[in-house]
Amino acid sequence: MKALIQKVKKAQVHVNSETVGQINKGILAFVGVERDDQEQQVDKLLKKIINYRIFADENDKMNRSLIDIQGGLLLVSQFTLVAETQKGLRPSFSKAGNPEHSQKLYRYMIKQAKKTGLFIQTGKFAANMQISLINDGPVTFNLSC
Repeated sequence: MKALIQKVKKAQVHVNSETVGQINKGILAFVGVERDDQEQQVDKLLKKIINYRIFADENDKMNRSLIDIQGGLLLVSQFTLVAETQKGLRPSFSKAGNPEHSQKLYRYMIKQAKKTGLFIQTGKFAANMQISLINDGPVTFNLSC
């Protein structure tokens, strides 16, 4: 399981010109599910996302987490994160979870995220989404479990 997280001042997800999710200060997390992933990988990755210290403290050091600042979390499924890109000029998705498996784990991640008390928003699984954001920093990290 992989996530690309970005510290944002604002982020929105649109599907068919309709806003389906939006946050202000927080983390935009693109999440990719691999075929062998299980709920334990989701739990581990979610814990890492919400506790990753990427927000500035009073000394302007990255010492505060999403939990610390009580920011928003925008979760967006993105299967292309698990693409194999080492060979050739076309990505391979042989490690990606099938749609049913991936959607199940994405929904589980949303359910677990909502238990944190944070403001949680989402994209729409398997939809053609348009994402707009104001990246803060920019600060972007690849996480995996």
